[in-house]
Amino acid sequence: MSSHSSYSRRQFGGMLAAAVGVASAPALAAAAPHKGSRMQAHPLIKPARLRQGDLVALVAPAGLLDEDEIARSISNMESLGLRVTLGAHIRAVNGNYAGTVRQRLDDLHAAFRDPQVKAVWAIRGGSGCISLLAHIDYALIRANPKILIGYSDITALHLAIHRHTGLVTFHGPVASSTFSDYTVTHLRNVLMQPQEQYTIPMALENHRRAQTHPNFTIRTVHGGQATGRLTGGNLCMVSALAGTPYAAEFEQRILFLEEINEAPYRVDRMLYQLDLAGGLARARALMLGVFMHCEAEDGGSSLTLDQTLDQHLLPLTAPAVAGYSFGHIRDQFTLPMGILATLDAERQTVTLLEAAVS
Repeated sequence: MSSHSSYSRRQFGGMLAAAVGVASAPALAAAAPHKGSRMQAHPLIKPARLRQGDLVALVAPAGLLDEDEIARSISNMESLGLRVTLGAHIRAVNGNYAGTVRQRLDDLHAAFRDPQVKAVWAIRGGSGCISLLAHIDYALIRANPKILIGYSDITALHLAIHRHTGLVTFHGPVASSTFSDYTVTHLRNVLMQPQEQYTIPMALENHRRAQTHPNFTIRTVHGGQATGRLTGGNLCMVSALAGTPYAAEFEQRILFLEEINEAPYRVDRMLYQLDLAGGLARARALMLGVFMHCEAEDGGSSLTLDQTLDQHLLPLTAPAVAGYSFGHIRDQFTLPMGILATLDAERQTVTLLEAAVS
């Protein structure tokens, strides 16, 4: 997430109240889950696989877009052999958001409602997805399951939709990302050419980057293997949702986390928040991606990023690794939320133990 995204999240309370009166809109409020009720577990739902020629809806549930991002997204989809339809409000502007809550929600619901659409692909992250969560029609999504993909701020949608519907969603490149060969290979193999067991190695290009950019270095803090269902995403969003009806569940999970543009002390605070709210030790493993631009500023008094992460990883006994090939980076693999997987810290691989699509 960008630095201005962090500011926007801290100002969220005030911004939401001004968002076209959405807090008082009966149609939106009706979709919110009852906060006093116990969370009902939903069976896992796998969306249908993507095929050549399928129609993909491009949506902007978070930050506002420019024409270059839209054009690049369309080109990326066409390079995968997919057809594109754009959300009706894709060019809307409301501050730094891609439209009001109502407009962004309408596009999301329309994409899931349209029987011709086979995947819902976020053009970018940014900030703002959290404002949609209490108003999403989860019954609509459960009745019309399809692929949802994106990362960064889209983490909020992944966690909420998976928890309230059981739908497997995909932490992967946004539509406007630069699609490298590594990214496309693992995207295709997860979404379009599913296998009952699929092993993902880390990107060689990221290994080469580590020679000059230490944050790309793969580190094994605790070795071994661990098997559990995948959950997680952007650290800011996972920590922001802790203690809410949309929080990630750590028990028996492989928790994966990534971040961008956050100083070590903020990373430290967010990890403490997760530990206090959910207990990191309850997870089967911790898998950290590449934390981009998260080192301390030169000349200041601060722990390094690695020292900060190790404060939370070293006390654990489960496998714990950092520098894996996902996050705000060019060469990233796609992680299906809710799918059973094995992390092998010695081989530096993630193996999906079941197909993520039907």
